Amino acid sequence: MTFSTMMIWPMIAHAVLVFGLYFLLSNRRIGAVRAGTAKAEQFKDNREEPTESLLIHNNIKNQFELPVLFHAVCLALYVTTADNVVTALLAWAFVLSRYVHAYVHITSNRLRHRRPIWITGFFILILLWLWLAIWLVLS
Repeated sequence: MTFSTMMIWPMIAHAVLVFGLYFLLSNRRIGAVRAGTAKAEQFKDNREEPTESLLIHNNIKNQFELPVLFHAVCLALYVTTADNVVTALLAWAFVLSRYVHAYVHITSNRLRHRRPIWITGFFILILLWLWLAIWLVLS
């Protein structure tokens, strides 16, 4: 494995998280329909998420907010060869923060735990973008 491809693996790990959340969401929705707390038709326009799957549904939305900037910066770092050991470690730290954030979000959903995790990922992402900007200026 070349060093540069190491920036791709955190992106794959984040995709695995998203796929797992979709799998969990589907299972929870099926369970809600089988339990009679939801009707299959309500998922047609998805205007009313059952309680059993609401937190997972909301977390999946989170995975397409800040992480979009993560995937963009990883690709930009890869293409410009601005990646290095520090950026790879930061990318893994961001993905770890997304896994922990997702776990807290879909279990206890306690904001006093969830918010610091989100902020950590946010600042990691800022560092990745700053490094890319510095690299481009100095190149």
